[in-house]
Amino acid sequence: MNKETEDFYIRLKSELEESTTWPAVYLYKFIVPTNATNVNTVENAFNNMGAVIKTHASKTGKYTSISINVTMQNADTVIEKYQELATIEGIISL
Repeated sequence: MNKETEDFYIRLKSELEESTTWPAVYLYKFIVPTNATNVNTVENAFNNMGAVIKTHASKTGKYTSISINVTMQNADTVIEKYQELATIEGIISL
């Protein structure tokens, strides 16, 4: 992990811990290049967690936005999911 990415996660953890009472519902938003593998990988990462997942294809169909509402236990578990999904080529975390 590069320094910029590491700093981002440190800052995110700090902000989450200051602004949130855990456990809490967290909204993840991702944009991935449209293909079944990318969308399924994101959806499968939240299997059996009671997540509400919504997907929406872009006008051109090149990208799919994915919104996930899910109860997370603490800031560390939120960040772990971001890191787990960062391996998807072309994924953008919002």
